[in-house]
Amino acid sequence: MSSAAPADEVTEAEAGAEPADWRHIAGELADDLATDAAEREQAGKPPLDEVARLRESGLLTLLVPTALGGGGGDWRTAYAVVRILAAADGAVGQLLGSHYFLSQSPRFFAGPERAARVERTFTAGQWYWGGGIASCEPPLMLTPTPDGYLLDGHQRYGCAVGVADRLVVRAAVPGTGEPLAVLVDPAHPGLVSGTGGDTFGQRLAAGGAVGFDSVPVASDGVLGSLSADDGALSPFTGLAAPTARLVSAQFCLGLAEGLLGEVREYGRAAVQSSWQPLPAHLWPAGAPHPRSGGSPAPWQGGRPQDPLVLTAYGELAVTARAASALADQAVAALTDGLARGEDLDDEECAEIAVLAGAAEAAAARAAQEITTRALDAVGASAALAGHGLDRFWRDTRTHTLREPVAHRLREVGDYFLNGVHPPFSLPA
Repeated sequence: MSSAAPADEVTEAEAGAEPADWRHIAGELADDLATDAAEREQAGKPPLDEVARLRESGLLTLLVPTALGGGGGDWRTAYAVVRILAAADGAVGQLLGSHYFLSQSPRFFAGPERAARVERTFTAGQWYWGGGIASCEPPLMLTPTPDGYLLDGHQRYGCAVGVADRLVVRAAVPGTGEPLAVLVDPAHPGLVSGTGGDTFGQRLAAGGAVGFDSVPVASDGVLGSLSADDGALSPFTGLAAPTARLVSAQFCLGLAEGLLGEVREYGRAAVQSSWQPLPAHLWPAGAPHPRSGGSPAPWQGGRPQDPLVLTAYGELAVTARAASALADQAVAALTDGLARGEDLDDEECAEIAVLAGAAEAAAARAAQEITTRALDAVGASAALAGHGLDRFWRDTRTHTLREPVAHRLREVGDYFLNGVHPPFSLPA
């Protein structure tokens, strides 16, 4: 059930919407979300308003070709948008990143003609897509009927299962057991959304378990195979895995950069408001006074000057930039691979998958380090709930617990040492 390259492909220049336009739209939305992100995160309500804001911004259909009513953007732009929003509100960044991958799943698994039909309906209805087709999920059971299929079973975790207009889930036909990507309308009463187990992070992502009891699926709702068997998928379809991995990487980078920006502004304000130099006649003997032209004070000219603080921020900035540079390389390789379509071969697909896996691992490690050490730089006041700085750490750890770095490192090492292609594995 392999697929061909995307149909109706339009370049950004032809689309009439430059990447900078989408980044500007995302930036304005991010500024708006940042004003009350901590309060909304602590409230933990279903993200109905957040999804509505994404819909109103036009960002939901960014990846759909203009010929089909969408924004005509590419994955490079979509990744930038996810990162911008994750820096302001991690849950919204996850909501949009998951939506982008799941709404593009027909392009990978169903082929260009059916994907075009689905996307026309998607853009007309401005659907928000949720669910999940992670490799770790046991497939639901898809029973054939004269009119299509019935879907039964339990999915342990899906993104935005309580607010999505459409779900993409992992299912299998009895007998063969082949895993399939299936498009479902969640309005059917046989579908029951549960909770995410009251996780300490990503509270606004509306993730959780979902049950299916004889939920009808149309015949064309089966998008295609998710089989990890060798040769089951075309190299182009295989790019679905690194595409999803890079959503995860951009999400982690957004969280890291968001917290760095928050603590930078907080640190500047706190130092300037709390530190005052002693009068010259009370300054310790032999120590240069801040106004004497000697060694720098903890802050001067409105800027922190403590060498330990500067060193700590320098290390964190290097960590973020190194992970960002690797992610940029992986995005460039992926966009080249997507442009090659069915001309892509297995080795090229494997190289892109390995690079994306390395980028995801680096981004996850960077986010874990930055969201821990940046709070250390702030000190005890970082623990105050009113600042909301802990949400970046909690969102990061919740995500990285679902996507352990060790799996990506093992795949990168096996490819480096033995030339073994990484398995087709989709993230949660």
